[in-house]
Amino acid sequence: MLIARGPFVNFINIKNAETMRKIPYVLAFLLLTRVSLAFADPEVLPIGSVAPDFSLPATDGKTYSLRDFARAPVLVVIFTCNHCPTAQAYEERIKQLASDYGPRGVALVAISPNDPEAVTLGEMGYTDLGDTFEEMKIRAKDRGFNFPYLYDGANSRVSMKYGPQATPHVFIFDKERKLRYTGRIDDGEKPGTATKHDTRNAIDALLAEKPVPVERTKTFGCSIKWPDKRDYANRERAKYASEPVTLEEIDLNALKELIQNDGINYKLVNVWATWCGPCVVEFPEFVDMHRMYRNREFEMISISFDDLGRKENALNFLKKKTASMKNYIISGNRYAFIESIDKNWEGALPYTLFIAPGGKVLYSKQGIIDPLEMKRLIADSIGRIY
Repeated sequence: MLIARGPFVNFINIKNAETMRKIPYVLAFLLLTRVSLAFADPEVLPIGSVAPDFSLPATDGKTYSLRDFARAPVLVVIFTCNHCPTAQAYEERIKQLASDYGPRGVALVAISPNDPEAVTLGEMGYTDLGDTFEEMKIRAKDRGFNFPYLYDGANSRVSMKYGPQATPHVFIFDKERKLRYTGRIDDGEKPGTATKHDTRNAIDALLAEKPVPVERTKTFGCSIKWPDKRDYANRERAKYASEPVTLEEIDLNALKELIQNDGINYKLVNVWATWCGPCVVEFPEFVDMHRMYRNREFEMISISFDDLGRKENALNFLKKKTASMKNYIISGNRYAFIESIDKNWEGALPYTLFIAPGGKVLYSKQGIIDPLEMKRLIADSIGRIY
């Protein structure tokens, strides 16, 4: 953007009629240039380049730079993140690399390059966590990361110097901190399927002071969410407000069929009412879960226990929350519905069920849920990797 801005300033400072006539065309050109520049990923750091320095916060509370790894004969820098299914598929292998090569002096550090604001809910269909620094801390603790996990999402400046193309993307440097390998960890995203272990081969070669057999490979995974992709994410969020919101009546027989869940989707069912304070407080979490997982084998269903005479009030609430999931309001005896939903339910709201295909109830709770616990269960159930 700065590149385009300079010529623009020069044009408007030239005070003659010819230049003034050109300004509309210049503005149009700059607009197109800005769009193209905004989505241009940086180039991958060339083989032989010196490692760009950094000073980044880590999930362990420390701040790391290159000098913290000065004694290591080999430095492995892996760009990864929380939300990407491919990144999650490699988490255990990254841990194993740290365990296997740490005793031999190799340093391994992971960096998340993603701007959290550039990640949409629709891109989080395989995860329970986004890419904020606080969520990185949770992932590092949950997964028992045995390596520093650094956050570059504030501005992605360090990551842009390295030029990762996807998560995960590996950069391996020798003792002089010159790049000797960049690319994939191995050739098998699904754990246990790899036949070529490029990262291990590169580390082994450098430790033996031999040339790396393959210096560069392609990567596969999620695109990097650079800060200039926020515009795309914001447009995606704006679309939510335009999605239709409906509220249908449901009778007891239809409810029983819903609970049986004979289809292929997992169903998250939230029972609520407009007059229920806790229901109103937690409802936005269910809206987010709907947006996160709806493109997979998942359905979010809300069931209002408002009286039918308050159907318009309930619909108005749903519209305010832009709740475009499947919404029902009960038509019939409230106690019969309580009994049909769950015989062990005492009847207090809110109430939540998570039902597997075939009708097995994986989760049930009277009262407010823990959103992270719920998202973790959903992601684990429908799968975190391709």
